[in-house]
Amino acid sequence: MTDLLRLDGKIVLVTGAGQGVGRQTALLCAGHGATVVVNDFHAERAEAVAEEIRAAGGTARAHGCDVTDYDEVCAMMAAAGPVDVLVNNAGNAGPVQDPMRPGPAFWETEPKEWEPWLGTNFYGVLNCARAAVPRMVERQRGRVITVISDAGRVGEPHLAVYSAAKAGAAGFSRALAKAVGRFNVTVNCVALASMRTPGVATATDNADLVTSMLRSYVIRRLGEPDDAAALILFLASDAASWITGQTYPVNGGYSFAM
Repeated sequence: MTDLLRLDGKIVLVTGAGQGVGRQTALLCAGHGATVVVNDFHAERAEAVAEEIRAAGGTARAHGCDVTDYDEVCAMMAAAGPVDVLVNNAGNAGPVQDPMRPGPAFWETEPKEWEPWLGTNFYGVLNCARAAVPRMVERQRGRVITVISDAGRVGEPHLAVYSAAKAGAAGFSRALAKAVGRFNVTVNCVALASMRTPGVATATDNADLVTSMLRSYVIRRLGEPDDAAALILFLASDAASWITGQTYPVNGGYSFAM
């Protein structure tokens, strides 16, 4: 099994890899032999992670890119070379909400407020897949792994558009899996609950908020980036060659799946 997890000779592109789950995924894939293309909206963050990989003896290149801009995505893919594994990790969850003071209801929002949720979480996935998959099909191999949220599986009442975008990414992934399976390309999703990432760090200083959050979790702690990165590595590897069209929760028991 250890050898099956190796990614030697493969190019892995991780979006939103400047911090959190994306950063840990990039580090782990590089540690297992991949050449990693580190993408982030903030080019300096991407370069910092790429340098971290190189300092550890791995191979990495940084590419700042806005995944909501299809032309930028195509340029990134062209520079990356033939991507073997695409990890759609870039996302926009907005600020962590206090359960006692949730955000506005959907019917209190305006269409212009929906764009940040839809742009990164849904159109970003479409853009990257559209740019990467043709070469995977041509080469008869590839992996597409999209990080979604449990909000897309169970729905969050005060994150309706975010939930819809993540659910849309999962539905798209299932459809794409059916279309490309005959070319030896697999497509899967990893659904996360609350993770200990920079976006959550400020909220975790509030002990009452953390206690309230963790009441919904069977394993009463926040997820760590390593928890998600380990599953992403598995799905990227040869060990998962007969797995496609699936969504795997990494959520401490926030919700269950059959």
